Amino acid sequence: MRILVNGKTVAASLPQTTPLLSFLRNDLSLNGPKYGCGLGECGACSVLVDGRLARACVFTLADVEGRAVTTLEGLSVDGLPDSVQQAFIACAATQCGYCLNGMIMSARALIDVNPDPSDADIREALRFNLCRCGAHIEIIAAVRLAATLARA
Repeated sequence: MRILVNGKTVAASLPQTTPLLSFLRNDLSLNGPKYGCGLGECGACSVLVDGRLARACVFTLADVEGRAVTTLEGLSVDGLPDSVQQAFIACAATQCGYCLNGMIMSARALIDVNPDPSDADIREALRFNLCRCGAHIEIIAAVRLAATLARA
């Protein structure tokens, strides 16, 4: 089976029931998506599938066959952080960093469909990502900045 991952076609010769997260981390060495809950509830494993936010722990290889998957690593352009990644760095929007993948991927998905989100839009887009460290204020500021950078 073939999957487009971060702009490159890759072949997967694993059972179709293999979780996408396992394939990304174990076979492609893409460590942006993290294993958190394994139930699609915490957001640590978030990726974009055909541009839409998805939880890689509950998607199987069969679910993404012939589709485009973008991981945190795939957001960068020519090795440079994209506007969302830049904003998270500028706002120091992390503590332990475990939720960071989900927060960034959720922000990217939001800004792609709503380039000028309100604080309520941002909170709604991020509400399905668990963060125990308390970097919420910085994360909201980072998404605001990312939207500004994307519009510029």
